[in-house]
Amino acid sequence: MRADDSRPAAPDDWHLVDDVGEFLRRAGGFLRGRPWMHVMQSTWAERVRVRGAGAFGPGAPAFGLLVQGGEVRGTCYLLPPGTLGLSPLAPPQADALAARLAALGHAPRSVSADQDTATAFAGAWQRHTGATARPRDVRVRLYRLGTLTPPEPMPAGRSRVLGEQDLEEVIHWCGAFARALGEAAPADAASWPRTRFADKRYTLWETPDGTPVSVAGMNPLIGGQIQVDIVYTPPELRGHGYAAAVTTEVTRAALTQGVRDVVLFADRSNPTSNALYQRLGYRAAADWGAYDFTYTGRA
Repeated sequence: MRADDSRPAAPDDWHLVDDVGEFLRRAGGFLRGRPWMHVMQSTWAERVRVRGAGAFGPGAPAFGLLVQGGEVRGTCYLLPPGTLGLSPLAPPQADALAARLAALGHAPRSVSADQDTATAFAGAWQRHTGATARPRDVRVRLYRLGTLTPPEPMPAGRSRVLGEQDLEEVIHWCGAFARALGEAAPADAASWPRTRFADKRYTLWETPDGTPVSVAGMNPLIGGQIQVDIVYTPPELRGHGYAAAVTTEVTRAALTQGVRDVVLFADRSNPTSNALYQRLGYRAAADWGAYDFTYTGRA
């Protein structure tokens, strides 16, 4: 993966850079302007900054900035082996990015963004490259906290923050969550630092006898915002208010850090979790979509 080191962009165009520090310096104000809509841009840029470009497999991450009238108006990231993420873009902006990436020889395997942007880019990418775009079956909704409204009553029990000494338990819970979503689960302590789960702080809800029944995690504070991720209760333990309790505790912990926003994603096809987050005070901010790309002559 490479940035645009061989074909200079026009002043008002997409510019790709492989230096995450330069990306954050130039795009930081733009990202902080609507942090909830740029949560994935900020999160992945911070992961690359903290872990280093080589932590994501062969190839190097690249970041894009759409400059118009001397101001940043859009951003993207491209992670190995080909994950493309976009800030909200108007269709002409998405088309310009597709043209730029195609001209530079990039071949992303997927794109994710708010639904309108993802759809606009997928259509543009098909026009510019002939690739086939297939929408993902799982679609999510971004929620932004309004006023936290804890459940009344809370279920019996207490919350417990997990620390470094609890890594085995964290890996167990994150593995269960990942398998439920069909994601690759963290295998062991050696592989843990390379996973998307490694930079979160986790909290368990435990019953009065100390049995753990639900988990929630939260990302670090980035750009004045914290994302709650993950929330998981085993199927046999659902329906007792444990997820509401642990989500409340994690949200409270986020609010103590002086955040501007707390956000989370929920599967749109799950009415139970969507209703839960709304009862707790989260409000729908945007629907998210993703497309996978296949190319003629490729497996």
